[in-house]
Amino acid sequence: MVQARGKAKLRDHSDWLTNQLNALTTAREAARVEPRSVADASHDYIEAQMRNIIGIEIEIAVLEGKWKVSQNQPEANRQSVAAGFSTEERTRELAELVRTYGKIE
Repeated sequence: MVQARGKAKLRDHSDWLTNQLNALTTAREAARVEPRSVADASHDYIEAQMRNIIGIEIEIAVLEGKWKVSQNQPEANRQSVAAGFSTEERTRELAELVRTYGKIE
């Protein structure tokens, strides 16, 4: 869990929102074989969606993090989570965190 504190500003200018949507879409689509872009959608669709988006920019003054790896769950749940994460190489490190912080033997 990460908590950011700071001064928030509402950003409802279409140029600012367009830049944010483009950057977010580019970042999220980058790993795909055929990445899509905002330009792939119709102008009318994007305009309609943007009317329902309120941009927020936070000038971060404090950034705090905390591990949340099921340590608040019953032991049976922690064991199940650790076992599930152990099945794939990309999540084995997370399984170890659950075991360590959840005090699973």
